Amino acid sequence: MDTHGNGTGAQALRPHAEDAFAHELKALAAADDRPRPPRWKLSPWAVATYLLGGTLADGTAVTPKYVGPRRIVEVAVSTLATDRALLLLGVPGTAKTWVSEHLAAAVSGDSTLLVQGTAGTPEEAVRYGWDYARLLARGPGREALVPSPVMRAMAEGATVRVEELTRIPADVQDALITILSEKTLPIPELGEEVQAVRGFNLIATANDRDRGVNDLSSALRRRFNTVVLPLPATADAEVDIVARRVDQLGRALDLPPAPDALAEIRRVVTVFRELREGVTGDGRTKVKTPSGTLSTAEAISVVTHGLALAAHFGDGVLRPSDTAAGILGAVVRDPAADRVVWQEYLEAVVRERDGWQDFYRACREVAP
Repeated sequence: MDTHGNGTGAQALRPHAEDAFAHELKALAAADDRPRPPRWKLSPWAVATYLLGGTLADGTAVTPKYVGPRRIVEVAVSTLATDRALLLLGVPGTAKTWVSEHLAAAVSGDSTLLVQGTAGTPEEAVRYGWDYARLLARGPGREALVPSPVMRAMAEGATVRVEELTRIPADVQDALITILSEKTLPIPELGEEVQAVRGFNLIATANDRDRGVNDLSSALRRRFNTVVLPLPATADAEVDIVARRVDQLGRALDLPPAPDALAEIRRVVTVFRELREGVTGDGRTKVKTPSGTLSTAEAISVVTHGLALAAHFGDGVLRPSDTAAGILGAVVRDPAADRVVWQEYLEAVVRERDGWQDFYRACREVAP
């Protein structure tokens, strides 16, 4: 059944979390005998289990959605069980959007109440708008009002998501202050207000690199509990994250499984981590860092594209020649400065590393 308005019956290219993992959410709900906050689909314990993974008493395997410190997830979930909103903060690629979607899916069973923050996000996206045809025909009234996702979440006692909060203009951001402090959305045109029912809360994400774009006011920041999502602490953890997400994406795109792909995934992660941290994994050689973030999300994209190349134009085995172009595109964002960084890394590190000669040649072939 199409529950989110697709209407075609066709398989979605990227199902919402509550659809893609419906069997896990159903199994968790059946096994969950702990207290649930008002209108929550699961208890906080079950929400954390859904995010972190585990095996239920009936044998159902719950796949990890977030690989990282358990305490971060526990703090995020417990925040949503209070009257404070949650701000997920981190550099690009630290799974902020991914975590917010899965939190909303587990808490409310619906991750689609979403405000996407951009420089052009209007106040109507946070508060409400008007159906002007009805407004002109009948005058102001509830039937002419177009609720925002935030208003809908308040009325339904659900979780709403605001992505890239710091990209939203400051005056639009401040429309959230009354909503988060008073749990009320005034509608002065009608002399009415919408009061949030129990269960309502808001998850916002913000990018560390966007500081100075539209910084949050102190009044708005006080309305949030801030949880910082770090980059993966170890190479093994990052390899695990990339391998899991690539496997999920590959199945969604009907790509055949790639045998022995783990070695190339580890190579991509190694390159990204060394350039990100400015030093090789053994700590012996310092390297320059490029202008891009080289995040885990970008590593996932590079490997997924490499698998598509291997499947459609190769023998199905992921090789250095399949990932070299993607790595080059991720590293060289500034054609002048980043090209120098990449060339020096190739010559000083990659060329001298045992077992990396095929990768070195592949990178040299695609170099501009």
